[in-house]
Formats: sequence, structure tokens, C-alpha cells
Amino acid sequence: MSPSQPATVPCQYRTGRTLGSGTYAIVKEAIHVKTGQYYACKVINKKLMEGREHMVRNEIAVLKRISSGHPNIVTLHDYFETAHNLYLCFDLCTGGELFDSICARGQYTEADAAELVRTILGAVKYIHDCGIVHRDLKPENLLFRSKPERTSEIMIADFGLSRVMPDSKFSMLTEVCGTPGYMAPEIFKKTGHGKPVDVWAMGVITYFLLAGYTPFDRDTQKQEMEAIIAGDYRFEPEEYWNNVSEAARSFVSSCLTVDPDSRPTAAEALQLPWITAEVPHYVEKDGQPADLLPHVRKAFDARKTFRKAVFSMMAMKRMSTLAAAHLSPEHRQFNEDLFNFKQESEKEVLEHMDVIHHHNADVVHQDPVPAGLDESLSPGSSSTVLKSGDGGKDVTDKFAAVSLAAKVSHATKAM
Repeated sequence: MSPSQPATVPCQYRTGRTLGSGTYAIVKEAIHVKTGQYYACKVINKKLMEGREHMVRNEIAVLKRISSGHPNIVTLHDYFETAHNLYLCFDLCTGGELFDSICARGQYTEADAAELVRTILGAVKYIHDCGIVHRDLKPENLLFRSKPERTSEIMIADFGLSRVMPDSKFSMLTEVCGTPGYMAPEIFKKTGHGKPVDVWAMGVITYFLLAGYTPFDRDTQKQEMEAIIAGDYRFEPEEYWNNVSEAARSFVSSCLTVDPDSRPTAAEALQLPWITAEVPHYVEKDGQPADLLPHVRKAFDARKTFRKAVFSMMAMKRMSTLAAAHLSPEHRQFNEDLFNFKQESEKEVLEHMDVIHHHNADVVHQDPVPAGLDESLSPGSSSTVLKSGDGGKDVTDKFAAVSLAAKVSHATKAM
């Protein structure tokens, strides 16, 4: 057989319903035919990924390094390709996103928040120990494996923006990427960034878990960026913070240290008093833990309403712009291709199909820290999506692992 024609094998999966859709990929429920195990299968159309192949290559490289190494990190179990698509099989997380699950609870205390942060931070430390920086930590990328939601089953997902490199070279990362409200000052400054950006994001997430809103919420993205660069935040309004301990506030302040060199590492943050419970969490006068849920839910619901209004305005503006441009022939062709290629991906039936199989669960478990990707993913293979020559483009689109219970808009985030 010619080297340019990789061997094919019978597909081991059957796909089911579509869980979500993004710009370049859809996510479908998939079942392994022999084991009956369910997965979230990201289906990436090769035609849509031309020029963006390095994003898929990067995500696979990161996930191969850390998969199955920590219980709170989503695992890439398998990946393979057909003539039209690349398939990535992840854990199927059915418990929903972090904050939706919190808001559905009957009670939620500061001790609950501390336990969540301790668990997530432990996974972040593991990622950092593997030489990886996540760069897009936020509540939407924290999923519960199943219902009922247990803190021990919170999972970090979406490694589309992650990078693997030695500490000495992290300063070379200067592109602006991530989700604005959770991005560290050094990302905006383009002075070079690395693992400390994840600790900053943990500070924002912790603030969010305690109050239901983020510390740098502003009317415009420019104002938000300026506040982040200056480290300008407060524990206000007071009604939201009356039942939050000084130890919790101190933890947030440590993580939100503007100077990345002075910011604690993930390992150091795990030793701070609030996490180790050396300081008692705030309790009400009757000796019972304060219930943070009423204020957290109130702030979160208000934030969701505001975000819906903003997204609506953005969509209307985008439609107006397109209408003003009278949709050039090129734009119309792009939209048509986008629709057709995604339809292609969604309609493909894996059962009884032969596929090019690059990876399986055994390889993940036996080779947790590979030097690189499989040699079968060769730049010379015309039928392989992971091609060379992407030129190191700074493309910040990203794929995401998927929560079955999440809204379609959150189920997959296009890379």
C-alpha cells in the first residue's frame, strides 16, 4: 500500500443525536459498538478546517499528554477520520455546566465554593505540572460528569487554546486569546504569558462563585480591559459580600495579583488558608453556614438577562452589516459552503464504514506523555486533516468538550 494511502479499519462507533453545533464542528452523541459506552464525539469537517489544521493538532497533542491522568480533566478517548471528517471522542458530561448546577441547588455555602475551587485548582496544578497552560478557564468550561452533581466529578474541558511548552519559553506566548472577563493583565499587555494566567482566571472564577458576577464587569469591553490591567475591582455591593469570610476575599486578592511574577502558583494557591480551611468559613449568628445561593442566583440571573440583550444587539448589528454589504458573491458562497459542509458532517453514518484509525483508549493510557503526535498523522498524507504548513497563524477560534445538558450555544464553541 502506498504511504499516501493509510490503512483503514472498520469503525467501532455509531453516532446518535446532535448535541450542539459551532462554526467548524458539530458534536454528536456516539456509542462504542462493542462496549456500549457513550461519548461526546466532535465531528470536524476537513474542508472547513483548511488553514486551521494546527488548532486540531494542538488540541490532540495537549489531550494526549493529560488524558486519563487526572479525574477532573476531560479525556480524549479516541480519534479517527473518514474521507470527509475528523472525529474526536471525549467524555460525555451529562451533569451540566458549573453555574447552572449551582443555581439548581437548594443551598450553597462558602464551604461548598471552597471545595469546588480546591478540586478545580488541583486539576489546574496537574495541568501545569504536565507543562501545559489552559488559557481559557471559565465556568462554561467546567462541567459535571453526571447527575446528581458531586464536587468530585467537576471536569475541566476545552483545551483548544492550551499550549504545551517548557516554562522557559512561555514568555513567547504573546497573542491575545481567551474570554475577556477571565483574561489576565499580561495577556492584554502582550508582554508574554504562561501558567500564571490560569491562576488569575481561578481568582475570577472564585469571585464569581461567591457573588454570582465577575469582578471586572463593566459597560464596555474597553472599560473591562482597563479595569483588568489596573486590577481595579471591589468586593461590592456589600450585601453580596456580608456573608463571605476575609479568608475567601484574601484568596481572591492573591489570585488577582496584577504582577504575574508575584501571583501564587497553583501549588501555592492550594496552600492558602481559605483552601486548607485553617480559617473558619463565615457563619451566621445561629451557628449555621450562611446560604450564598439567594444573592448568587440573583446576580447570575441578572447577568444572563444582560448578556442575552447584548448578544441580541450584536446579532442585529451583524445582520445590518451583512445587509449593507448586500452579501457579496464571495460571502454568499462562504455561507453556502459552511452550511453544506456541516450538513455533510451531520449526515455521515459511521456504522459499517471503514475509517483511518489513529488512536484508541489503550494508547492514551499507555502513553500519557508522548513526544508528539502519531506518525500516521503525516503531512504527506493527502487524506489526513492534520497537515503541515499552517504557518503558526494566530487563530483564536477553538473547539470545546461538550456538556449534554448545556444549551446548544454552549454545547460546543467553535475554534
